[in-house]
Amino acid sequence: MEWLNYHHLFYFWTVMREGSLTAASARLSLAPSTVSAQLGKLEESLGGKLFQRAGRNLEPTDLGRLVFRYADEIFSLGREMLDTIRGRPTAGPLSLKAGVVDVLPKLIVRRLLEPALQLPERVKLVCLEDKEDALLAELAMHSLDVVLSDAPLRAGLSVKAYSHLLGECGITFFAVGTLAEPLREKFPLSLHEAPMLLPMERTALRGGLDRWFASLGIRPAIAGEFDDNALLNVFGQEGDGVFAAPTVVEPEVLRQHTVQVVGRTQAVKERYYAISVERIIKHPAVAAILEAARHNLFIMK
Repeated sequence: MEWLNYHHLFYFWTVMREGSLTAASARLSLAPSTVSAQLGKLEESLGGKLFQRAGRNLEPTDLGRLVFRYADEIFSLGREMLDTIRGRPTAGPLSLKAGVVDVLPKLIVRRLLEPALQLPERVKLVCLEDKEDALLAELAMHSLDVVLSDAPLRAGLSVKAYSHLLGECGITFFAVGTLAEPLREKFPLSLHEAPMLLPMERTALRGGLDRWFASLGIRPAIAGEFDDNALLNVFGQEGDGVFAAPTVVEPEVLRQHTVQVVGRTQAVKERYYAISVERIIKHPAVAAILEAARHNLFIMK
């Protein structure tokens, strides 16, 4: 059996936490050359470099970030064990590191993550928004517990992960009153040549809307395309065009923006997924997200 030298791992963990070899050496009351030598032995045992040069500074490699994630958990568990043995309450809350694909509406993200914050035990939420590929890379390195996305994991990716369907809903179209009223009666055909604010073409929602418009012979006048959903809603509130949002957050959209409902459709579906490295979810906060989405936010048929 291979044994890990936890002294070497502790030195590495301290360097990462302190931000430099010099600061870590001072914290450990050791010479920088001693700490550097121990890091070299750890790299040798792991079979790869933990740091790389970036100018005069050291930055962790992908392997370094992965090892730090595990080291952080190992030494946190060690502190928790000592606290339990000595009868002291454990200090830290449960941590949930969630990645959010940047095209997801912020209102949906809040609704999806809310059940994790309502668990009996305190949860510290760390939320990172980015492109899907960047988030999946972080997930693969165990830097994230879950990624929320509007699409399942694509075939052919090297990331070993699982897509868990949270639910689906139809789409509601909104506009300011002066624009919404004349469009409401003959919806959806009234959307033909109507000013429309749309998400970018790379999103699942845009693809669904384009196919639906084409099937009905509708050609809206595209007034704007947006990478940021919140910005799109602001333009919609100012009367620059009709915009769409998931029906499940319709009450929140009406409450936050001075707009009215133009119409609704179930022909276009928004689907939401939790992507995890676990096939069977064990993280209690992620499990709470799945449970609430499937039984409260969305009704799984």
